[in-house]
Amino acid sequence: MSIEKLKKNYPITTRWIHFPLHPDTPQEGKSLAELFAGRDLTPMRERMKALMAEAGLEYGDRTHTFNSRLAQELGKWADSKPGGEAIHDALYRAYFVDNKNIGDVEELVVIAEAVGLDGHEARRIIIEREYKEAVDEDWQRSREAGVTGVPTFYSNDLVVVGCQPYETLEKFVLHLIQMNANQDEAK
Repeated sequence: MSIEKLKKNYPITTRWIHFPLHPDTPQEGKSLAELFAGRDLTPMRERMKALMAEAGLEYGDRTHTFNSRLAQELGKWADSKPGGEAIHDALYRAYFVDNKNIGDVEELVVIAEAVGLDGHEARRIIIEREYKEAVDEDWQRSREAGVTGVPTFYSNDLVVVGCQPYETLEKFVLHLIQMNANQDEAK
């Protein structure tokens, strides 16, 4: 995956900022046929599969979109736990590869446990919505930054949107490194 390769090759740090993608989707989800009514889904699926393959990511035959709000809250909590960053890849796989409902509490608990997180604690933070405000803040930050899709790579008011090949992300990182070097020289 491109991000892991970038982290290996460059001194970068990533931070997940959550974004309200289809926030009105009901908890039980919505079929893609309904979401994109009247449109041929085949070319869309093929385009997504090609983009994901280019980025080294699997992409399954999704039939539904699901509300990701609770998954985002779980991810925010997981980021505060040792090894918790693994939740993001697991959520990606559940949603984009395995077509799982990441709006379902029990499904989220299973995903958390699969990456070594405490299932009881995961269930509690989801039910009690402990990370609701933190995700609300992320949503506000993403709106202010003009984020319109996921993933979005953002730093120093520079943006790269969408699933991108490694070379595009590498150019982004190299540009940021050069910007920082120029700022250091100007001091």
